[in-house]
Amino acid sequence: MSEPAPVIEMRNVVKRFGDFTAIHDANIDLRPGEIHALVGENGAGKSTLMNVLYGLLPRSGGEVLLRGEPVDYGSPNEAIAAGIGMVPQHFKLANSFTVAENIILGSEPTRGFNRLDRRRAAEETAEISRRFGLEVQPGDVVGDLAVGLRQQVEILKTLYRKAEVLIFDEPTAVLTPQETRELFNTMRNLAAAGNTIVFITHKLGEVLAVSDRISVMKQGRIVATLDNRDVTAQQIAALMVGRSVILRVDKAPPSELGAPLLRIRDLCARGERGEVAVDNLSLDVRAGEIVGLAGVQGNGQDELVECIAGLRRRASGDIEICGKPTGRTPGDNRDLGLAYVPADRAHVGLSLESGLWENLSIGHLESFRWGPFMRTGAARKRAGELIERFDVRGGEIDKFAGSLSGGNQQKVQIARELTRPAPLIIAEQPSQGVDIGAIESIHRILVEMRDAGRAVFVISADLDEIFSISDRILVIYRGRIVADLAAEDTDQEEVGRYMGGLEDRPRDGASPERTAHVG
Repeated sequence: MSEPAPVIEMRNVVKRFGDFTAIHDANIDLRPGEIHALVGENGAGKSTLMNVLYGLLPRSGGEVLLRGEPVDYGSPNEAIAAGIGMVPQHFKLANSFTVAENIILGSEPTRGFNRLDRRRAAEETAEISRRFGLEVQPGDVVGDLAVGLRQQVEILKTLYRKAEVLIFDEPTAVLTPQETRELFNTMRNLAAAGNTIVFITHKLGEVLAVSDRISVMKQGRIVATLDNRDVTAQQIAALMVGRSVILRVDKAPPSELGAPLLRIRDLCARGERGEVAVDNLSLDVRAGEIVGLAGVQGNGQDELVECIAGLRRRASGDIEICGKPTGRTPGDNRDLGLAYVPADRAHVGLSLESGLWENLSIGHLESFRWGPFMRTGAARKRAGELIERFDVRGGEIDKFAGSLSGGNQQKVQIARELTRPAPLIIAEQPSQGVDIGAIESIHRILVEMRDAGRAVFVISADLDEIFSISDRILVIYRGRIVADLAAEDTDQEEVGRYMGGLEDRPRDGASPERTAHVG
């Protein structure tokens, strides 16, 4: 049986930014009723290619065909009118609006005197929700919805505008495993109804779970398009990176644990709007272990880490680093023995308008002092060595950090912090933005630090990362630790239930005085 004619064909597409070519002669076809995964390292060109298709970026060469006819969209509005929609990774919703109001925004049904027809809006929202098996209620306020339901609202916004090709950009980044499974069911239902799905992701297990075909990008080129039935995750990773990659770090069980190098008791902290963000939280991280903190974003993990690092004042409670109470400033806590890789590299981790050698020297200044002076030659030499060791691409030592890609900026702060002789390492989203080969290297370094007797606390939204390196997994929900689990005795399904507040079980003994429950 012959394959159906493509809905979309992108032929020899080129995209340049000045002298830099981001997309080189890319060819891809998208068929009706298929889920087509687009994978590649960060910076490979996946999002850029789809932004060209969606009208966000003009192409520099090549052509795009819609049902065999050449098209050239000058804006997303033109792409949407042609039946192409994008479900963004970061939701673009008005939290104070209802589901129906968000879905119709910009395409409102009207009645006499051009007034908004709220009844019709609710009816159309309910009808499209039923048709595609989604669960949202038109009158619910979006800000009150769980993350998975907010994503359904984004999908319905696209379907309401009659999109037949839907581009999902890293859609599972903020979902629990249960919500991810529901999303995959939605994607399959959409494909069964004849829609075409483009699934941009870096999670190879998810690619194999849901896609029909897989296109692999490397350095701006489509290097292969494969049928899902004929490929493994290791083969996809090798195409992305150009070599064999270990997808899960090999580590022995931890040896005998030492004293707690991070000790928190009854910590309370408030968020930016004065709300309770961390609620009587207690935990320990001991020398010789890696503890992973899992949770849906927005459940207090940011405020928790900022309190530990000295970036946020706590309302109450106690924090000790290496047996001593934390100080008032980040510098005080670094002096106690803390190395910290923040999630916000642009505003916290790096000085984007400073050279790489300066960024790499911060935290190592004692190594380059000569009386009241700094040995800049030695600092610059050390920076060059770190740039080479951590494969910071385009990383000349005088180049501003802000000129690098996000993934290479991450490598800079990883290189600086993970080479400090600090007993306690806090790594917040350590692999965000970096390629698979670099993730393998970062995880191996963290395990080596654990084996050297340091305490490692990893905060990540990626459960694959949490399970890859953690000895013990804590789950945070609404500012409290609701589970304390041995990594070898649990799975992503159980952790996901805690992340979504679906379990209410006391965690085991991080605090002898208090047991936390879901509140």
